[in-house]
Amino acid sequence: MPRLDNLFRYTKEQDASDLHLAAGQQPRVRVHGTLRPIEGTTAYDDAGLLALLRELVAEDRWREYETEGDLDFAYAIEGVARFRANYMRQQSGAAAVFRLIPDRIRTLEELAMPEAVCQLADLHNGLVLITGPTGSGKSTTLAAIIDRINSSWEKHIVTIEDPVEFVHPERRCVFSQREIGVDTDSFGNALRGAIRQDADVILVGEMRDLETIALAVTAAEMGSLVFGTLHTNSAAKTIDRLIDVFPADQQSQIRMSLGDTLAAVVSQHLIRTADGRGRCAAVEILLRTSGLGNLIREGNTPMIHSVIQAGRKAGMQTMDDALHELVRNRKVLPDEAMRRAVEKNRFESYLAAGPSRTSADSVLPSRR
Repeated sequence: MPRLDNLFRYTKEQDASDLHLAAGQQPRVRVHGTLRPIEGTTAYDDAGLLALLRELVAEDRWREYETEGDLDFAYAIEGVARFRANYMRQQSGAAAVFRLIPDRIRTLEELAMPEAVCQLADLHNGLVLITGPTGSGKSTTLAAIIDRINSSWEKHIVTIEDPVEFVHPERRCVFSQREIGVDTDSFGNALRGAIRQDADVILVGEMRDLETIALAVTAAEMGSLVFGTLHTNSAAKTIDRLIDVFPADQQSQIRMSLGDTLAAVVSQHLIRTADGRGRCAAVEILLRTSGLGNLIREGNTPMIHSVIQAGRKAGMQTMDDALHELVRNRKVLPDEAMRRAVEKNRFESYLAAGPSRTSADSVLPSRR
């Protein structure tokens, strides 16, 4: 048994999201967003940590780490959990971060996702983007949506991940879960294959380069429902990021394609709950409308905020509205919400009005 397994079990027992190891530093776990040292442990030296890390991977993957200085893979302990692992080198020597992947996929209801997010599982085509900073729960939300599809529809679902995180059981759907570096060489090659593999739903673990983005949009244009993730903080920034990846002479074409295929953008943050016992998601939701397509094609993304505000009845909401609702329901503290607010001056004046507003008027006033 690898010697680090005891630390992995401790991470699971503490309900931690991550385990951090680095040469010269005491091991730490991240619990509800805060890094805490593991009591009773001491810092590893570089040689000692390298010996522990080597026990978790095959010889060819270890050589890859020695050559490249980075390594991504998944590690599982039967009956405990799976972990997304990243090895790296840094100033004091070896280091690694292990993200705990729950052994059970939480439902959208358990995640307290708005109904508009739940309904994304009923789409049959288009591009859906789940965005947010690292550690914001994007993978968990995506897994819950895919799980809903798996329980509701008969479809072929192809996931392309680096590494595979949540392992989905086959219920009503057929799954092809492919891992970069193990089952396929790259996101691009896997996406080209998915287009030819009668995929109804394609999940792209990360849309990180021009080729991946272009192929994902093409798959959506051809009739697949494509889910992807980006490290952006709002719907408008997400659209700008997608377009800015392309050279200037190709941006007009990608605007046309996005205008036709973009079905939804869900931007989320995880925020510590008021009782300090966990975190909850605040989500901004942008949904497809005819007006949205025109704005994207015209390059008028500053107007996206207005589209979201005008679409409240359809389930759209801005990040600030989502944050205020969490404060109003006493799920998060005002200071925590303020840290994530987009328009802080407006949000501060909104909070000053007090928590007594009803849900009917719990939205920020429109900008003039």
